[in-house]
Amino acid sequence: MKLSAKIPKHINLSAATVGNVLEWYDFAIYGFLAAIIGKHFFPADDPTASLLASFGVFALGFLARPLGGVLFGHIGDKISRKTSMLISISLMGGGTFAIGILPDVSQIGDTAAFLLVAVRIAQGLSMGGEYTGSAVYLAESAPAKHRGFIGCWPQVGCLLGVLLGSGCAALTSTIVGETAMQLWGWRVPFLLGGLIAVWGLLMRRQMEEPKVLGASERVPGSPFFVVMKYHWRPVLRLVCLLLVTSIGYYMQFVYAVSFLSEKMHISTAASMDINTLAIFTMLAVTLPAGWLADRLGRKPMLAFVAVGSIAFAWPLWWLIHHQSFAFILIGQCGFGILYGVGFAVTMSTMVEMFPAPVRCSGTAIGFNLCLGLFGGTTPFVVTYLVARTSDDFVPAYALMAAGFLSLLALYRLPESAGKPLPK
Repeated sequence: MKLSAKIPKHINLSAATVGNVLEWYDFAIYGFLAAIIGKHFFPADDPTASLLASFGVFALGFLARPLGGVLFGHIGDKISRKTSMLISISLMGGGTFAIGILPDVSQIGDTAAFLLVAVRIAQGLSMGGEYTGSAVYLAESAPAKHRGFIGCWPQVGCLLGVLLGSGCAALTSTIVGETAMQLWGWRVPFLLGGLIAVWGLLMRRQMEEPKVLGASERVPGSPFFVVMKYHWRPVLRLVCLLLVTSIGYYMQFVYAVSFLSEKMHISTAASMDINTLAIFTMLAVTLPAGWLADRLGRKPMLAFVAVGSIAFAWPLWWLIHHQSFAFILIGQCGFGILYGVGFAVTMSTMVEMFPAPVRCSGTAIGFNLCLGLFGGTTPFVVTYLVARTSDDFVPAYALMAAGFLSLLALYRLPESAGKPLPK
């Protein structure tokens, strides 16, 4: 298939996806370097306590996402999609650079932890509008018959950002050495993120606003209250549809890095190599999944993800629960296939669930409620539950439960592939 035949010239893919590259670059390097960051900002005698504190701040950024969804959804619906995307990338990029220059506890005491928390919350707000804002922009700009394929490109940007983040962290560690990485080298990837933000901001200034809303069509008052009053059912459905990918992604690509090094005694370098290959697997299935969603429909693809999670969560986690590099890689790549398909298809599905006047708000609220309450908190919650229960298979049980809830959410979901967006 020729990509040029499916992507109209007026759609600026680079501008739409660069914010997602930055967003997930930042959260990738934070997740991969969480243990080091914990030592600098939350030093403790118990390494697990330090790691829990670091993951707790990671989760705080996600807990701010629902509020960010309300804020940026309001901007997108009441002012313009472009304005929302310009502000979100500026806030995220500024926060990434700020982490690179923050003094740690040894320099300014407990104030360092407070500043880190403040930056992560600000970034969480920007994340609340970035992913869904770019999804809405692309879906509204795309022809109906290719909306699934074009709409999944923000997910491509996310995965490229994760690969860039993990690659940058690994390369920095290789160049400066383990000792320097622990002392100051961890800051370098965050500083480089500022450069991505500047480039992205320049790209987005050239974007064209999708012509889907006139001034008279915008809802009076707050889009948030309109969504909560009239569209709460699709919001709840969206949260449930996203559970498998939200919980699973952060379990596999954030928690599992620490699990492999701390519990399975796999080197950090090997863990990152496995993560990188699994993310490549996700990237490889994303565009084909979007393409298939335009032909087979959204519901069959989402059912595949939900049933796959129920059937394969335990055996795939069993593979990860081994010393063998090959077993762990197969397990991670198996999960990567499920999540790659899930995120790719959900991108267009969620945009198709809401009418134009509240589309930014509806998608942002539903998406960020799930990511904020369940996705970003996963590393912290799973670390705590595994420690309390001494059962390393808690992640598999959580994914199986998420699969059942996602199947329930698919019941009576109307098929939207190839149909016009709701007015």
